[in-house]
Amino acid sequence: MRDPIVDEVRKHRMEHTARFGGDLVAICADLRSVQNTSGHEVVRLAPKEVDPSRGKRRIDKGQG
Repeated sequence: MRDPIVDEVRKHRMEHTARFGGDLVAICADLRSVQNTSGHEVVRLAPKEVDPSRGKRRIDKGQG
């Protein structure tokens, strides 16, 4: 099932990407500019610490 909202977001994302020729640095600079001129407060949260003991365990292919 296709979601028209998701389709619209993807369409605009691809148009934005095409406008900058896929240059990720230029895309990010443009998004930061939009963010800085939006008038909304930008909140930056501290990164969460990762507990390595809770990571995914590797399963060998030979085990089932």
